Amino acid sequence: MEKIGTSTKFSTNPERVERIGIVTDEAADLPREIIEKYKIAIVPVKLDWPELEILPGENTFQKMRELEKGGIKSFGKTSQPSPKDFLDKYNYQLERFDKIICVTITSKLSGTFNSAIQAKTFLTPEDQKRVFIIDSLNASGGQALIVLKAIDLIENNKETEKIIEELEKFVPQVLLFLMLESPKWLENSGRISHLVASVLRRMAQAGIRPLLAFKKGSLVPAGLKADAKDIPTVLFKQFESKTRELRKEGKRLRAVITHGDDPEGAQRLKEMIDTSTSSASTLSDNRRVENEFKNTEVAFLNIINNIVGAVTGPNTLVLAWCEI
Repeated sequence: MEKIGTSTKFSTNPERVERIGIVTDEAADLPREIIEKYKIAIVPVKLDWPELEILPGENTFQKMRELEKGGIKSFGKTSQPSPKDFLDKYNYQLERFDKIICVTITSKLSGTFNSAIQAKTFLTPEDQKRVFIIDSLNASGGQALIVLKAIDLIENNKETEKIIEELEKFVPQVLLFLMLESPKWLENSGRISHLVASVLRRMAQAGIRPLLAFKKGSLVPAGLKADAKDIPTVLFKQFESKTRELRKEGKRLRAVITHGDDPEGAQRLKEMIDTSTSSASTLSDNRRVENEFKNTEVAFLNIINNIVGAVTGPNTLVLAWCEI
C-alpha cells in the first residue's frame, strides 16, 4: 500500500477492477479519493433540519455551533435511505460490475439495512444473485474499515462468496470508541434524559467523560475516563491499551479517525499513533527504541456523517481499528 498524506492508497489490479463493485451508505465516512478510486456508489444520508439552512458554516457541525451561539433550541431529524435510494445505486453498479457488495450502517441504529434488503427484491431474479448485503454492525470509521477490508479481498482476487464469508467473520473484530465534547445533542434528540445530561456535564467539568463503543451493533457506554479533558489523549490511551498484546505479537493494525469538525484534534490523535514509543522508550544513552506502532497505519481522517453527527455534536472524536 502507498500512503499519500493522511489517506491510504490501495493497490489496484486493472484486469479485475470491474469484477466486484461496492455500495455503501454515507454513514461510512469514506473520503472522496477512496470513493472515486474504487468506483464506490454512496447512498446519501437524509437530514431534515430547516433551521440550519439559513445559518453560516461549511458543514453541519459549524452550523450546530451557530445554533448554540444563538441560543436556538432545535434538533434535526435523520431518516433512513429508502429502498429506491438503494435500488438506484444497485442498478448503477450492476451496469459496471459483475457483482456488488453492499455494506450498511448497523441495523441496530437505523433501518438502512432493511432498505438495502428490500431494494434487492425489486431486482430481477438474475440480478438478485449478483447482490450481497453486509450489516456492518458499526458506523463511521468502523463501517469504513469493513469497506476497506472488502477492497483488500477484492484486490486479492477472492471469489464473492468467500469475500462475504470472510467479511461476516471480520465484522465483530472491528472496534470503535467514541467520545463526546458535550451531551447536549444526545439530550436534544431524546436519547438521554435532562437529568443524565446534567450529570454528564458536571462530570465533564471535573475532567470525567463517558467512553462509548459499539457492541453487537449498538452504541453503549464503555466506561468512565478520569483526566479526560483532552479527548485525543484519552482515545489514544484506550487504543494503546486495547492493542498492546496484538502489537507485541507483531500484528498489523489499521485505524480510521473521524471527527465532528475537529481536524486539529483528529490530527493530534493520528500523530500520537504515528510517533508514539513505548513507556520505556529512552535508553541509558538517550537513544529511542523502535516505534512500537510501526505495524499500525491510519488509513484516513474524515468528518463524521450527519446521521451520527446530528446526535453526537461538534468536536466528537471517533477512533476505529482492526487487525489486517
